[in-house]
Amino acid sequence: MLEELKKRVSRFPDLPGVYLLKDQQDRIIYVGKAGSLRKRVRSYLAAKVDFSPRLRSLQRQLAKIDYLVTDSEVEALILECNLIKEYRPRFNVNLKDDKDYPYLLITPELYPRLELLRLSQKGSRRARFAAYPGRAERRFGPYTDVGSVRETLLFLGTIFPLRRCRQPLDGNPTKERPCLNYQMKRCLAPCRGEEVVSPAEYGQVVLQIVLFLEGRHGELKKSLQREMEKAASDQQFERAAALRDRLLSLQRVVGQQQKVLLAEGSPDRDILALARRGQDAAVHLFMVRDGKMLSQKHFKLTGAEDLEDPEVLASFVKSYYNLVEVPPAEILFSTDPSDAELLSAWLATKAGCRVVKLRSPKRGSLRKLVNLAERNALLKLDEDAAARLRRTEEPLQELGRLLGNDRAPERIEAYDISHLGGEAASGAMVVFKYGEADKGEYRRFSIKKAAPGDDYAALTEMLQRRAESAAKRALPDLLLIDGGKGQLTTVVEALRGSPLEEVPVAALAKDPDRLFLAGASLPVVLPADNTTLQLLQRIRNEAHRFAVSGHRTRKSRSALHSRLENIPGIGPAKRAALLEAFGSIERVRQADIDELAGVPGINRALAEKIYAAGRARL
Repeated sequence: MLEELKKRVSRFPDLPGVYLLKDQQDRIIYVGKAGSLRKRVRSYLAAKVDFSPRLRSLQRQLAKIDYLVTDSEVEALILECNLIKEYRPRFNVNLKDDKDYPYLLITPELYPRLELLRLSQKGSRRARFAAYPGRAERRFGPYTDVGSVRETLLFLGTIFPLRRCRQPLDGNPTKERPCLNYQMKRCLAPCRGEEVVSPAEYGQVVLQIVLFLEGRHGELKKSLQREMEKAASDQQFERAAALRDRLLSLQRVVGQQQKVLLAEGSPDRDILALARRGQDAAVHLFMVRDGKMLSQKHFKLTGAEDLEDPEVLASFVKSYYNLVEVPPAEILFSTDPSDAELLSAWLATKAGCRVVKLRSPKRGSLRKLVNLAERNALLKLDEDAAARLRRTEEPLQELGRLLGNDRAPERIEAYDISHLGGEAASGAMVVFKYGEADKGEYRRFSIKKAAPGDDYAALTEMLQRRAESAAKRALPDLLLIDGGKGQLTTVVEALRGSPLEEVPVAALAKDPDRLFLAGASLPVVLPADNTTLQLLQRIRNEAHRFAVSGHRTRKSRSALHSRLENIPGIGPAKRAALLEAFGSIERVRQADIDELAGVPGINRALAEKIYAAGRARL
């Protein structure tokens, strides 16, 4: 395979671009950029003994290489960021769970709203705002603490009178009267129409929220001050009083923020510090605006184990700032990132061609800030390690003692059955390694032999099929069943004489939660706050979730197999043509032979069969 790839790479152009490394299933496993595609990609195919474990694993899985040529390295960097964000390749350094980080969004409507969103919701968001072409949304984040984001939303709702309702507004008055928020002076009520609240007037409030979220508090205070004085000079005293209250609330909040620099005119900057603890790596970010610390964020990283600090920081910059709308004027690092000049040029394009400086200070007050960020990052990693110890390692050790073993179970497989009245029964196996879910090892079972509604027979069928694949999969240290004594006995009998016969089996019953162990006459009752019980509950609940989702998938697929397909000669294509022509099965049933024969792909003989089936209540 490598020899074939070397021949292909030798024909790659000596130009800048992006390369995509793929495995046997044509999945993208790594995305990178290069000033010379031929030279850069060739390095992945060398037979080097000093390759890191990560690169050796990448090379073993490599089956195909594609590339895209760009006009410059900066364009290649932009494309690389977008492809990593889209495909999240397993061998790239990624922000952990970045699709679930919360953002604040100013919607692209005539009268915008401020709402919380996650990147995983972008599809539904696009569908909602498709009716507003030409209007751009504004996005702020990502944030790492959804609780703080919700508190910010509540705070902004008390100061800035932005609407919260989702009804579409086009500038005309709506039939409904303004809601309670208008009565409380927490909404301008644009539902009254543009003659009462113009988009321009409403846009001033939106602009003030943008200034607040961007940390430009000094500019925001000046804007509110000017607006208040103008309202007072125009003898709009009620409006001036509202603006005064808004300004006072803002001053109280801003006054509570930590002052980290004395120079008010200092540039806006982010401070990034990389920290490591064993195999764990994280970047801690301080956001400083107008000389004040606005917030701190902690990002755990995946795929950084065997990379040098400059490479990790460069990958973080690409991942994080590709999600940020406008970068600050300066970014400070604990270590200089690789490709710093290229990253600076890319960030400048995102900032509207404003220069973005990247540097790692060696001394002075700025170095103290970087050290402070680094210390916070290490403390957070230590907290995470201690939480992981309480959450997984200690419970696993106690579970090992309950099973009569000196060794904690490393691989736990949990099983559950889901069905609706016995129909479309589906079994599920979830795998937890070292107390954490390993979703790549999950498996679903379509129950084929067991009688509908017979959970014991379904459980037997599923475990026997698992035993048959014992040679292909690692043996578990514990089998966990959702159920009680009856389910436990069934599984023990099903595995007798199989390769899984010696594996410990436990069943976790609910209401109340009791742990049944094979060979024990009485269940183990653990207190509700016991971490071992909570770990077992987490595993059982995950098995139940996976089983239910499998059942729903199977049920929906069977629903797609329409009653029309029970008629000989009707398949998915002809079924779709009939439903497109008539709209529903009921209308197909009511159609006569001539109408049926008029559908493309339906001849008269088949139309007669459909008509006869319709008379027999299709």
